[in-house]
Formats: sequence, structure tokens, C-alpha cells
Amino acid sequence: MIIRNLREIRGSDHEVRPEDGQWTSRRLLLKHDDMGFSMHDTLIHAGSEIRMWYKNHLEAVYCVSGEGEIEDIETGEKYLISDGILYALDKNDKHILRAVSEMRMICVFNPPLTGREVHDADGAYPLMESTGS
Repeated sequence: MIIRNLREIRGSDHEVRPEDGQWTSRRLLLKHDDMGFSMHDTLIHAGSEIRMWYKNHLEAVYCVSGEGEIEDIETGEKYLISDGILYALDKNDKHILRAVSEMRMICVFNPPLTGREVHDADGAYPLMESTGS
């Protein structure tokens, strides 16, 4: 059984921020936990606009607080995101996430992340081997 406490993750090496400071990801479950997915408690900071394309991963996201929108880059369709909304990038969708207010998101990735990934130039996470931490 795995038990994690968000209070213990904050400020540890399981809390990741990119250089641009648009988000903070507290990584609850990672590849080395052998669950077949990773789970993250992520803050998208107010005013952020993040272009992403998870070409190596599938992601499901459940918003637990805040407001924003997601735009499908291929179709131009925009969807409002707020408390209680889930979206799933089931086709490795290229998208833009915009936060009107700080958004708290619970994110699940398959394959799982190892823990230190940040977006590359395409807005993707690379496939990485576990570091064992």
C-alpha cells in the first residue's frame, strides 16, 4: 500500500516547477511506484497560457478549483474548465490551457512520468526511464 501526504511533497523533489513558472506539479505517484500511471496535483497559475502536446503520453485531467479554458489547436474549439470538469487527451491532442484564476488540477498520465519531467519545445514530456526516487 502506498500512502502519500501532499504536505510532505510540497518543497520536496516531488514538486516540480518549470523555468517560466506557469505551473507547479506535486507528483503523487510516479513510474517507480509500479501503478501503470502517474498522478499529479497540479496548480496552473492565474494568467498562464501553456501550449502542450503530449505526443508520448495520454492524460486525463480533473479540475477541482479555479477557472480557465482549454483550446483544441487542431479544431480551434474552446471549452470552459472549472471545478468538476474532466478532460481527457485521448488522441494526444495538441492544446492550449489558459488559466483565468489559479486552477488546481488532478492529472493522470499513461505511461507514467518518472518525476522530473518538464515540457520540451513541442510542449511534450519525453519518455524517460525511472531514476528510482
